[in-house]
Amino acid sequence: MQRIVVLAGGIGGARFLRGLKEAAPGAEITVVGNTGDDIHLFGLKVCPDLDTVMYTLGGGIHEEQGWGRSDETFTVKEELAAYGVGPEWFGLGDRDFATHIVRTQMIGAGYPLSAVTEALCARWRPGVRLLPMTDDRVETHVVIGTEDGGRRAVHFQEYWVRLRAEPPAQAVVPVGAEQAKPAPGVLDAIAGADVILFPPSNPVVSIGTILAVPGIREAIADAGVPVVGLSPIIGGAPVRGMADKMLAAVGVESTAAAVAGHYGSGLLDGWLVDTADSGAVAGVEAAGIRCRAVPLLMTDAGAAAGMAREALALAGEVRA
Repeated sequence: MQRIVVLAGGIGGARFLRGLKEAAPGAEITVVGNTGDDIHLFGLKVCPDLDTVMYTLGGGIHEEQGWGRSDETFTVKEELAAYGVGPEWFGLGDRDFATHIVRTQMIGAGYPLSAVTEALCARWRPGVRLLPMTDDRVETHVVIGTEDGGRRAVHFQEYWVRLRAEPPAQAVVPVGAEQAKPAPGVLDAIAGADVILFPPSNPVVSIGTILAVPGIREAIADAGVPVVGLSPIIGGAPVRGMADKMLAAVGVESTAAAVAGHYGSGLLDGWLVDTADSGAVAGVEAAGIRCRAVPLLMTDAGAAAGMAREALALAGEVRA
């Protein structure tokens, strides 16, 4: 049985995973999910990326949004607003609230996030082993300028959702990452993998935050198996979201080749770019990373499966 480890953020990672399950139906897939987006709201611990993977693979996602529950209502949110309780800019639906209530209760009872995630997945049966990158608290913060010429840090969710990434990001800081430890099972999964994949998730605040947890980057680099990534940048722009704003904050151009260089040949063995960026292939290969140009738009589940097959094929080339 092929053992695949995938580092995943939110929507892009979840939809890629759905394609990977179709492309490799007999594989044992372990997903290391980003928890830097986690936030405490209304007294509850919310894990957006873990939940997006769980709901997407478990059949409960709002397909049009790519996040949140299907057939959602917002009565609780409306009632909270009537009491003047915010924040109003982050919308949790009634069905979604139940997940966060269960999670918060279990954590309050002493269970680590990894055990809580396993318990939640027992309901959704995503068909993969979903692990948080760490059981420790890590929050991605974004440093932005203030009107008086100073600087302040805001939680990534506030920057992304409330501010819509409009203020230029001056820095991205995974607060708590340096002191965090990989969650149980993460390093063992990496060490036992046959292939490791980086889906087209945000390379700074999704994949980058996972790699910021001490031990994970090193384990991947030392795993001795093909590590293949897929570019989230097509034709100089992010496929979705605002990855270009995050790349600019860490001094990386919004190009497929630059993102490959950001990960580096010490970590990546293979890199897929879209056919629109076929001109970047030679430069990426000159940097020591095997590169191929293939269609990378996840227009539907079939396209995502095709991308996953290309990633596994490139991993096979690297291994050979």
